[in-house]
Amino acid sequence: MLRFSIRLALVLSLLLSSAAAQTVRVAAAADLEPVLPPIFEQFQQMTGIHAEATYEASAALTTQIENGAPFDVFLSANLDYPKKLIADGLAQGLGNGDTGSPIVYATGNLVLWTRKDTHLPAPSLDLLRSPALQRLAIANPDRAPYGKAAVAALQKLGLYKSLKPKFVTAENIGQAAQFVDSGNADAGLISLTSAMTPHLAASGRYFEIPKDLYPTIEQGAVLIAKSQQRVAAQKLLVYLMSAPVQEQLRKFGLTPGRPVPE
Repeated sequence: MLRFSIRLALVLSLLLSSAAAQTVRVAAAADLEPVLPPIFEQFQQMTGIHAEATYEASAALTTQIENGAPFDVFLSANLDYPKKLIADGLAQGLGNGDTGSPIVYATGNLVLWTRKDTHLPAPSLDLLRSPALQRLAIANPDRAPYGKAAVAALQKLGLYKSLKPKFVTAENIGQAAQFVDSGNADAGLISLTSAMTPHLAASGRYFEIPKDLYPTIEQGAVLIAKSQQRVAAQKLLVYLMSAPVQEQLRKFGLTPGRPVPE
């Protein structure tokens, strides 16, 4: 009986070690929190490789990677942070580390979102000009690409100076959505991925900010140079760029990073 218990313990230990060895740790921009879980589940069903994500503002994740956080993949909400990591020798593009090019896996979309039960009119550019709008949630423009895009749009509209005192600033785009949903802000400039979640789609409505009002939110992916799961990480990025998954990204509110038939 003792021998059997020891053997069983060894088998379980090997299985757990094998599972741990096949875990890809992903540093993911906050706009991806509604997007990645089902994609990761499908990836594991196909490959047996488990992927798990930490969701924060892209700048915060970059700092963590610079400080040695054990990530394998970085999915940023822009290209600047992945490019910085490549320049510092901390990351590489897929399949070709020499080029120093992040993979553009998607393009983000900025929207103005309000609750359906608000006293305000339907979200639109006119709402941003309305004196009835007292509190506007945005992500921190110094740390979150969607926050930077929101500021750029307001500046182009000539509304930045008048609205800045009304900002309710969040650490990331997910928190900006929470501020509006909880009533701590009247409206929010958030990601379309947040606005299309089942809860926010049911409780609110959104207006897509015209794309010519803000720089394109190209979202970049890189492999972390010190990754101990490089092969598994590469498989995850290849899967992310596959046509079926790119089509899924569109359904979640992102514009695919590679051509996908309409």
